Formats: sequence, C-alpha cells, structure tokens
Amino acid sequence: MAYPRKDGFAARVTRWQNRLAAWRASRSHAATGFVSQPEPRSIGLFARGKQLTAGNFLLAGHLVEAPGTLLWDAPTEAAEFWAEAHGFAWLDDLAAVSDPIARSRAQEWTWAWIARFGTGRGPGWTPDLTGRRLIRWINHAIFLMNGRSSADSQSYFNALSAQTMFLSRRWQASAPGLPRFEALTGLIYAGLALTGMERLVGPAVDALARECEAEIDAHGGLPTRSPEELLEVFTLLTWAAQALGEAGQTVPQAHRAAIERIAPTLRSLRHADGALARFHGGGRGMEGRLDHALAASGVKAAPGSGPAMGFLRLASGRTSVIIDAADPPGGHAGASAHASTLAFEMTSGRRPVIVNCGSGAPFGAEWHRAGRATPSHSTLSVEGYSSSRLNRGTPEVMADRAHVTQTRPTESAEGHALRLAHDGWVATHGLTHSRLLLLSHDGRHLGGQDELHAISPTDRARLATVMSRKADARIRFSIRFHLHPDVDAAIDLGGNAVSLALKSGEIWIFRHSGAQGLTLEPSVYLEKGRLNPRASKQIVLSGHVAEFDAVIGWTLAKAQDTPLAIRDLERDELPVLS
Repeated sequence: MAYPRKDGFAARVTRWQNRLAAWRASRSHAATGFVSQPEPRSIGLFARGKQLTAGNFLLAGHLVEAPGTLLWDAPTEAAEFWAEAHGFAWLDDLAAVSDPIARSRAQEWTWAWIARFGTGRGPGWTPDLTGRRLIRWINHAIFLMNGRSSADSQSYFNALSAQTMFLSRRWQASAPGLPRFEALTGLIYAGLALTGMERLVGPAVDALARECEAEIDAHGGLPTRSPEELLEVFTLLTWAAQALGEAGQTVPQAHRAAIERIAPTLRSLRHADGALARFHGGGRGMEGRLDHALAASGVKAAPGSGPAMGFLRLASGRTSVIIDAADPPGGHAGASAHASTLAFEMTSGRRPVIVNCGSGAPFGAEWHRAGRATPSHSTLSVEGYSSSRLNRGTPEVMADRAHVTQTRPTESAEGHALRLAHDGWVATHGLTHSRLLLLSHDGRHLGGQDELHAISPTDRARLATVMSRKADARIRFSIRFHLHPDVDAAIDLGGNAVSLALKSGEIWIFRHSGAQGLTLEPSVYLEKGRLNPRASKQIVLSGHVAEFDAVIGWTLAKAQDTPLAIRDLERDELPVLS
C-alpha cells in the first residue's frame, strides 16, 4: 500500500528523523514482559466493533468495505484513514465486542502491523500516533495475547519496546497540546508497564508536568478552546495519574492541579444530556467518556459560575444553554477555530434542540471550511460575512478575529440573563453585534434579543459608506438557529412561529418580533463517525439595517407544562454506516 505523504521540506526532514529513530529503537534491548497485569481503561463502541469484524472499515469519516481483507490492505489512500488506523483506537471497539471473531481480527491486524511497520515504515511513526498506539496495546494486552505463541509474544514485546524507545527520543517533536499529551502519556504508560523501562518514566513525568503548566490555563482551559479536545487531554492526564498511583509513584503537583482545574470546566461545558458543547472543531464526545473520566479523576468540584474556557452556561430545570463568549483562538491554536462568537447551543433534558453544525473536517476540506463559518452556527451573520475571517495560509487560521467587547451576566425575578457584544463587523460595516439571552428559572422559556449598532461616529461613517454602495441602502443580516436532526420542525400560526417536536414528547414554540422574514431552511449536522453530513433544518430570521441599528427579539418556549421528571427512555443507536 502506498501511503500519501506531505511533500514539504520540513515534513520530509521530520519523517526521516522519525524513521531513523524508529530504526535505532528497533535495535535496542527489548522488554521481556509486564511489570504488572495491565487493566483496560479506554472505552469502545460495540456497534463499531461489529462493523469492523464484518470488514467495514469506517475510520476518520472514510468507509472502506472490504470483507475478508486485512486492515492494512484496505484500498484507500486517504491520509486521515491511515492516521486513525495506525493509532489503534479501533482496538477499543473490537475489545467492546470481545468475541472470538473480534479477538481474531485484533490479533491478526496487530501482528501484521508488527511485520510490516515494526522497524519504522509507514505513516504511524509519529510521536502522537505512537503514544496512542502504545496505550491501546498495553490496555488490551490480555485481549491481544490470549492464545498466542511464545514467538508471537516475543515479537509483541520487541515492538512495544521499540516504540517506547522511539517515544523517549522523539516526543519533543510532537506539536504542543493534545499530540504531546498523547506522546508523553504513552511513554509513561509503557515505562511503568514494561520490564527494564523504568528509567524512562521520571523524565516523561517531569515533561508532562511542564506541559500541564504551559498548556492548561489557570481556569482549566486549552488555547484551542475545543471542549472535546479538553476532554481528550483530561482523559490522558487521569490515565497517567492512575498508572503512576498504581505503580506507587507520586503524581507531580502540576499534573494533579491541572486535573483539578479541568474537571469543573468540563462540567460547565456539558449539556443537560451529559454531552459536550460542539465548538471549535470538537464534537459531543464519545458516550460515557466524560462520565468515566470525571469519575476516574476523583475531583468532585461543581461547575463554576464564571466563564469556562471562554464559554458561559445558563442552566435551569431541565434546560441548558452554552454560549461562546470569547474571541476565537488565534495562531496555531486556531487551526480548527470557528467564527462562532456569541453562538449558542440549547438542550432540553436528553434532547439537543439548538445546535451548531459542527466540524466538517471528517468530510473534506470544503466541509471543514464551511463548518467554521459564522452561518454554520446559531448566531447572527451580516451579508454572509463571518464574524471572524480565515487567512489563506497553511494551516488556515483566524487572522481577522472578532473581539468580545461586553460580557454581563445578571439575575432577575424573570431568570438568568446574559448580555454580550462583539466587534466582528466593525472593520467591514461599522456594526457591533450584541445579544441578550434570558433563561427562565424553571427552564421552560428562553428569550433572546439580537441587535446591530453603529456606535461611534467613525462606525457610523463607515456604515454610511457601505450603505451608499447598495442600491437600496440596506445592510442585510440573518439570525440562524440550527436544529438537531431529531427535532421535527414545522412553520405554525400562519407563518409567524415554528413548532419544534422532540422525541421526548416535548413541544417548543419559536416566535419572533422585528424580523422582516421567518423561514425554515435546510441545514446539516456534521457528526464524527458518520459517512455523510446528516440532513437537518434551521430557523432563519432575516432583517436589514436601514438607519444605524436593527433590533430583533425572539423566544423559545414550551407549548405545555411537561413535568420536570419526564421519562425519556428512547435511546439512539449508533448508525455507523449512515
């Protein structure tokens, strides 16, 4: 199989250095066994594991249907597919099935990897993928080793040792953030688990503590502001801490403090249904992963009342609302940043209602770019302009970023209120967007008001210049409310409202005031683990700025008093091939 490669000079040098380090590592002294019996910590999906055993390889959004074919012979050249394959996270899914067929596949593909790539060939010899792979190989060692010959066991430990030595020499080459956390956690895991590798643990533990201080801010957030990425880092840190504790070693204070800072932040970023808010390239998180990680951390701290990684949360009754209340990340941290300033998501009980489209990265470059634009989020956009704009470099980052100019939470007899504003269109149109959100104390009513204003004389002059170029002297804008695919929406009340029916049986009614138009239009829900974007709908309020401002109000309220303890027992199956 010819794997695709990046052709840049720096990429070629890095690849050569990785291959050289892997070749040297394969000739180092090999471990002879485990210090103690490994225990699996990672969680897989049974449905996905069954698809793998049937020869349906769905990795990184690419489906290859090849029954009876070795994974490494899958007929595809998609780089993302092969990165996920070499990371071995699919072992979690096969272990979730854990029947003889799943075990046979896991063993066959693992020893085939050793035979083909064990000396440094292929795209899997990067520090982050090697760390991810080591964690799975050690987590599922009993599953993999069951019934294998002594010769197979020796080749397995030889490959584990080579990868561990490779990581000890190359972890510094991983990018800061999640890739480096993966590399260092894998090194700690292997150093603690394998005989004769204990000397590698201390330097890796110290390096991980330094990364915690450098990458996890005082409020438990990451520079990327991706909730799902924060969960992945948190999970790795808890795994490393557990492994150190079980080995009788001390967890550094910086490491433990990072876990303690992240836990309440993650609790603030989870909706009423337990899933994460979908912002800045992150998804909802694998089911059960967040609860498992929080339980493993032992941190009981409740969600904070202030900003959590730049997001604010309103919660009452069975309703949660999470708002992007900070500037998009810039620089390298913004490689997956979205122009989502002031966008929100809303969940009622176990049912997401208002969402953002999500990350289009698994569906290709065009979907990735489209998913980052402001119209793909539940907020206001001006004439199709995003509130923050991408450059055209590699990677594409937010070069012209909206700045949040106001964040004011208040409490009143009516409920929890939040007023925000950003200047994303001041430079282009002279307009500032402000948004007021009010969630009632019982969680049955969400009210909002979106405003566009030209505040200063300079802003008014710029707006007048832009308007003078228009035939009708109007600046048009839209306010979008993307709906989850499971929400059944219909125009109601003679075109003045939208009724939203949830699978739980709840009915919500959307109304507005001040908009020139209300429409129900097609949308998409971009979800990891699926072949194609899911079709959904969006409520769109349209209006225009005729003078120097515009104001539109809207409400989302339950149509009847459903009980707070409503039984919502219908569960969604994972349609991995849809």
